This record gives sequence, C-alpha cells and structure tokens, in this order.
Amino acid sequence: MKRVAWAFTVLHACALVVGLFGILIAIPHPHLWAGDANGAAVFAFAINRTGGTAMFLGALAMLAYGFSALGVRRTLLFFCAATVLSAAAELTGTKTGWPFGGYEYTDFLGPKLLGRVPVAVPLSWFSMGFASFVLADVIAARRGWRHRPLWSIALGAWLLTAWDLVLDPSMAAPQMQYIHFWIWHETGPYFGMPLRNLAGWFATGFLFIAVGRSAWNERAAPLAPPVLPFVVYGVNVGWSMVLSIAAGMWPTALAAVVLALAPAALALVRDERDRPKAAAFV
Repeated sequence: MKRVAWAFTVLHACALVVGLFGILIAIPHPHLWAGDANGAAVFAFAINRTGGTAMFLGALAMLAYGFSALGVRRTLLFFCAATVLSAAAELTGTKTGWPFGGYEYTDFLGPKLLGRVPVAVPLSWFSMGFASFVLADVIAARRGWRHRPLWSIALGAWLLTAWDLVLDPSMAAPQMQYIHFWIWHETGPYFGMPLRNLAGWFATGFLFIAVGRSAWNERAAPLAPPVLPFVVYGVNVGWSMVLSIAAGMWPTALAAVVLALAPAALALVRDERDRPKAAAFV
C-alpha cells in the first residue's frame, strides 16, 4: 500500500505539471499546436482534463497513504467528514455566498454536484486537509505540546488556509484572463477577494478536521510518517506559486513560502525526543 500511495503521488504531481503546461503554454499559444491533430489532442487533454484528474489522483494518494499509515477505519472516517462537510460548504457558498463570498465555478474542473460544485473539489479538500492534519499532528507530537489533538486540528486548519493564500489569487487572477477555475462576484482587499473567503476556509477546514479526528474516538492516535503528506502539500502549494508568479503576484508566492511551506516543513525536523537514547552505563 505504501508503494501504491507513492505511485499515486507521482501521478498526481505529473498531472499538476501537465496542467501547468496547459495553462501557461497551450492556452495562450494556440499557434504551437494549430494544424497538428496529435498535438491538438495532447494540448486539449492538458487544458480540459488535468485539473480534475490531479484532484482525483491526490485523493487516491492520501487514501492509500492513510490506509497504510493510520488504518482503513481512521482514514475513511476522515474522508467522509472532509468530503461531506466541504461539499456542503461549497454548495452553500455557490448558492448564498456564505461562508466564502459570492463566486461560481467554471467548467475547467469537470462534472459538478447539483450543477454548481465540481465533483473533484471535495476530494481536493480531503487530500490537502488530511495532509495538513498529519503534518500538524507530527509537529505537535514531536514538540511535546499539551492537548496534541487540539493543536493538530488548529494547526492543520491553518496550513490548509495558508495554501489558499496563494491558491485563490492564482486560480482566479484577472491577469490569467484565458483561464479561470472560478469567478468572483464580489471584490475585497486581498488581491480582489473578500477576506471572509479566508475566514470561511479556516472555519470549513477546522470543522471537518475536528469532526474527522474526533470520530476516531482516541486520545492519542498513532504518529504517521510525514514525508508523503509533505510532498502532496508541497507540490500543490508550489503549483499555485508558479501560477501566481506567472500572473505577476509575487507577494502571494512569498506568503506561501513563509506561512505555508516553512511551517509544514517543521514536520520533517526531528528533535531530541526522536533520537535513540544512548545506552546507560553503570
């Protein structure tokens, strides 16, 4: 199962790279593939299929990882909480504007639930939410923080929200006029987005991470290895950073490094409690 998880992670990363090719090269430069049937098919796939495909592959990677590292029961409970609650938040948001603000999805991410929310979106909430939670749990455990479950939930919600600091501006930037994954119907001070979008992200993430973790009904859960979740988290943050830089929004990329990648990387740093204790001599 570990090999399966890594295989899906590699495919997930590849799909993201192909997606960048579609967004940054295929769409703005149609002359590169005009008149070539094979090239047109490749470019069309890169444009129309990789967004949703990458989300599905990311979810499969984190499901396989969870089955191996934390067990089937814990993983499925978290999966159900993440997908159901995030889908409910997105459906409410696209209908009423709460909790994220007024917005609607375009057709670039595939088929939609009730015609409003792409099916792949709740899967993305799960994969990044689960990765964020695992990284936060490792950080809290290795540093011996009291009330580890609460810290894991709060820090996990923060890591998830920190990803959105660069995700939303990059995927709905006016500068990327040739492709938008969603469209805002209201404006705000954060690169044209309302601040309640960030509050909605934190609240949604905190809710489903708390419900998913509480459903385990365990005071101290096993400590899962952080490398694969960090890779999943890192490639998604990095993908959004590339789009932001391409759109000329350097501050969001810098924010992603400082507020998302750097804190998440603490999960990879071992402290004295992780090192084997020297043998005692009498």
